[in-house]
Amino acid sequence: MSYSADFEKALQVGRPPTIKGLFPNSKALIVSGKVIDRAMIAKGKAIALAANGRNYFVIRGVLAAAQRANAPVIIEIAKSEGGQKAYCATNYWNMARIVDALCNELGITVPVAIHADHYGIKNASDLAAAKVEVPSMFEAGITSIAIDASHQPDDLNLLANLEINPFIPAWAGLETEVGEIKGKEGLSTIPEAKFLIQGLNAHEIFPDWIALNNGTTHGLEASDAGIQVDLTSDIHHALAPYRISGAQHGTSGNSSERLREIAQKTATTKANVATALQMISWGLEVNDYGNAQLDANGNFIKVKGEGMTEELWAEMVAYAESKGWKKGDYKSLNLPFENKFLAQPREIRERMAKRVETFAYKIMTEVLNAQDTAPLAIAAILAAGSHDVGPKGELIEDPSYWTKEQIIERAKAIAGHKGPEGNFED
Repeated sequence: MSYSADFEKALQVGRPPTIKGLFPNSKALIVSGKVIDRAMIAKGKAIALAANGRNYFVIRGVLAAAQRANAPVIIEIAKSEGGQKAYCATNYWNMARIVDALCNELGITVPVAIHADHYGIKNASDLAAAKVEVPSMFEAGITSIAIDASHQPDDLNLLANLEINPFIPAWAGLETEVGEIKGKEGLSTIPEAKFLIQGLNAHEIFPDWIALNNGTTHGLEASDAGIQVDLTSDIHHALAPYRISGAQHGTSGNSSERLREIAQKTATTKANVATALQMISWGLEVNDYGNAQLDANGNFIKVKGEGMTEELWAEMVAYAESKGWKKGDYKSLNLPFENKFLAQPREIRERMAKRVETFAYKIMTEVLNAQDTAPLAIAAILAAGSHDVGPKGELIEDPSYWTKEQIIERAKAIAGHKGPEGNFED
């Protein structure tokens, strides 16, 4: 196929050195997450789809949708999904290879970032391990990362972000988080968010995104609560001097109308979609919220002739029942069944990916307003003349007020309830 002159130039200068080293002859424009953020900002009121590639068909379908929508896209996996204790076959170390191969096969010419989502740091042991693991992930093709130490108190969250930052390439997309994803419990506050971002700023760390607990949940069922748009807008407004965008987690479970409101009223440029894409690829019935629907007996509804074969779905259900798994545990079927997905006839595999493509294309174009932003991403690369488009923020805070001791002392003045204890990873 033929490529535009701008694409060819972006391919030469816009791929990070790790990507060039891994894929020296590739035509896949794998870029820093910063590039995707800049494209959404350039268009305005636009949000990039960040798709959790829990299986091969999700990745394939989302890339095809992004090409149709002419929109840059983020392919990601969380630590629980694709870390050392993964429940998916896609992981931090093979995701870039899968994306690169598919981009070349499908002729994808939109920029794609490879994002390590929800890289959890919950204690000192996690932090020590991260100093070894995070470099290995970037060496394997990750181009963007979300450091999630939000499980910890505010001072330890900030200190963990500061300590791990030297192990993250300066050119990489960077997301930070305040408040775990716990639904209506432990909602993030302006003081908590400002404390984190101001402390990072004082140390000349300028994240591209901040994720909040703004009322959303990771889960299957729709809720009247969901994303608190006004809360999100208020926090983003308070952080405006630091030029940080929002990352919306737990998008599955919120209506298209609410997501459009997030695009219109907040500084969000990244929206994570995980559960919905998994269920769609499998062939389950979902509603506008992306939530899998249940029948009168409380079972998932497999749409005949869509997604995987009926026989394979029956096998998966039986496997889950044998393990005593609840509906929320079905995500753990990804790892033991990935090869069985791939072993199905071509027409079945194609319809699994096509179903994802159709859904993702609609989200990109009708909900997130991301269509035709690929040229803006390429323009950002060409303007920088480099894979590193640089930070958005600049030093505002006085470093002398943000020593370790001062951080610990200042955190004591932050009022806020973190919500219930428990494991809220996804």
